[in-house]
Amino acid sequence: MELKQVEKIAKALGDINRLKILQYMHQHDGRVECMELGNIINLAQPSISHHIKKLTEAGLIEPQKDGRYYLYTLNQTTWQEYVQAIQTL
Repeated sequence: MELKQVEKIAKALGDINRLKILQYMHQHDGRVECMELGNIINLAQPSISHHIKKLTEAGLIEPQKDGRYYLYTLNQTTWQEYVQAIQTL
């Protein structure tokens, strides 16, 4: 993994709300529906969308459209590559 990607992931992990989303996903089989996110973090929908966008851009989660809604899943490959990159610094 390139250092630029490591930096992008580290920045995405630098927010408590994004960490809460990832923690929730990890505890629930690595996925979450967009409607559940309002229950996880007490923020307005535009703020939730912002956090999801940052996690998606970092490659930590992947969106899947399910009708009108989205289902987000953890990207285990990216996470493992990130952990390995951090260990080799």
